[in-house]
Amino acid sequence: MKQIEIRDLVFSYDEKVNALDGVSIEIQKGDYVSIIGHNGSGKSTLAKLLIGLMEVNHGEILVDGEALTIDNVYEIRKKLAIVFQNPDNQFIGSTVRDDIAFGLENRQVEPKKMEAIIEAYATRVGMQDYLNHEPTKLSGGQKQRVAIAGVLSMHPEVLILDEATSMLDPKGRKEVNDLVHELHEAKDMTILSITHDIEEAIMSDYIIVMNQGKVFMQGKPEEILIKIDALTDIGLDIPFSVKFYLDMKEKGYDLKTPYDMEGMVDILWQLNSKK
Repeated sequence: MKQIEIRDLVFSYDEKVNALDGVSIEIQKGDYVSIIGHNGSGKSTLAKLLIGLMEVNHGEILVDGEALTIDNVYEIRKKLAIVFQNPDNQFIGSTVRDDIAFGLENRQVEPKKMEAIIEAYATRVGMQDYLNHEPTKLSGGQKQRVAIAGVLSMHPEVLILDEATSMLDPKGRKEVNDLVHELHEAKDMTILSITHDIEEAIMSDYIIVMNQGKVFMQGKPEEILIKIDALTDIGLDIPFSVKFYLDMKEKGYDLKTPYDMEGMVDILWQLNSKK
């Protein structure tokens, strides 16, 4: 079932150059989809249009079959939640508890019910022990987990991550990516990840590659990742694990995924033993 459908979308910031130029995409309900591309490819512009922060010049966006318009943007937005790249720009409350409560207050949730909801979603993202901490004193990964808890508490049908790990260190990226994979496994919502990092996109169900405001290619990760030359030509870095995986598959070695570390170690041992 299609949850999001984008039809021939065109958008320009200056009415001279199109940031998006005839983009058409379908996202199925419950899927984890990554939209990847270098800076300026149009992927973040697409995220802003999806949540109605800007109005399209041409084309349309449909959510659950309903076209997004200026008249229904607030109703549509209730189905969507977005986490941006800079966690420091997302905090409102003086504590983690207050920050998760902010969205609930806007939705006019009864105060008596609010505490249980806050506790539940803080626990879901592993931040239950930090509810009385100041957000500014948390690590980058912890901040993003709090931001995700805040949007999850409002029960969105679609979670949009707009470069949500780009400002984090490796530990923070792992924390957020692990959480996203857990959310996907729970099958509670559709996840749309906007990123320039192919390594993050590997674990998604479907990848859409953007370039110069257009859809450059799309397909399952295993279909996209074999096109190394095309991806590097548009400025995307291919993770070493993917290159190793494809090279070993070509040589006849069996690896389950690019992250089959046990299999990689075994193959490296075999290769070394043959020297």
